[in-house]
Amino acid sequence: MIDEEKSPNTLSIALWVTQGLLSVSFLCGAAMKLFQPVEQLSAMWPWTAEVPPAFLAFTGVVDLLGGVGIILPSLLRIKPWLTPVVAVAIVVQMVGASAFHVARGEASDIGANIVFALMALFIGWGRWKKAPVLPR
Repeated sequence: MIDEEKSPNTLSIALWVTQGLLSVSFLCGAAMKLFQPVEQLSAMWPWTAEVPPAFLAFTGVVDLLGGVGIILPSLLRIKPWLTPVVAVAIVVQMVGASAFHVARGEASDIGANIVFALMALFIGWGRWKKAPVLPR
């Protein structure tokens, strides 16, 4: 039998761990896309050398916003309803990234996108369940 008092705490811990991992992943990706030379990036991500620099910078800014937005509203308890909204935005971003890679013939490279999308889905569901209050 599940102890009703421990279950919400377990969910909260799982959400914080997942949010932390997703945030760090997105912030690291943003830092690399925004501050590393394309030559270094292309050794790890070949597509970065084949897109316009403005597109690469745009993806870095989107990653930065996702990394900050997935954790700060819940952490600071300021407009916590933004966390599930950001989670949905990350899912949309990962679907777009997957489509981008599939169109380029890089379908084998979408594993991380799928994992990030699943993490974001979990966060969105969990945070919506814990704080379903929308702005008024």
